[in-house]
Amino acid sequence: MQRSFTEILHAFTTAVEIGHGAQFSALFTEDGIYDDVFYGEYHGRQAIAEMLEGRFHRDGENFLWRMLEPVDNGTTGYARWLFSYDCKLPHIKGKRIFMDGVGLFELRDGLISRYEDAVRTAELMDQLEMPREKQTRVVGKMLNKQLAHPGWAEHRK
Repeated sequence: MQRSFTEILHAFTTAVEIGHGAQFSALFTEDGIYDDVFYGEYHGRQAIAEMLEGRFHRDGENFLWRMLEPVDNGTTGYARWLFSYDCKLPHIKGKRIFMDGVGLFELRDGLISRYEDAVRTAELMDQLEMPREKQTRVVGKMLNKQLAHPGWAEHRK
């Protein structure tokens, strides 16, 4: 029995909150991709599980992730989300970090084939007290990725 998109979202956020990599990666197809705004792209279940346990839960704890206003058509789903956690980075250890974004889910056979965030990045980088030069590099990288999308071709005329 395939899960509904709402059930997938609930399982997704629960696995992230508890840091269960195998449970999280099982929501993805074997060739699934998790594209994180800061950590980058992770391909395949093993890499996705390692990203959750080795990156998310290395750098934060006490996660709370809520998906809001989900919509899907069976192959594509979107949900606005609110996400927070206590930071473990040394320079701001214990600081509560708040994120607001939208998740894009590509779905295949009841599983996630690709997940990507759209995050209010400037607000996040400020909370993380990221040095300005690093913020500039991150934004430049994000802009290059954005402009690499083939849909921009008609805008470049």
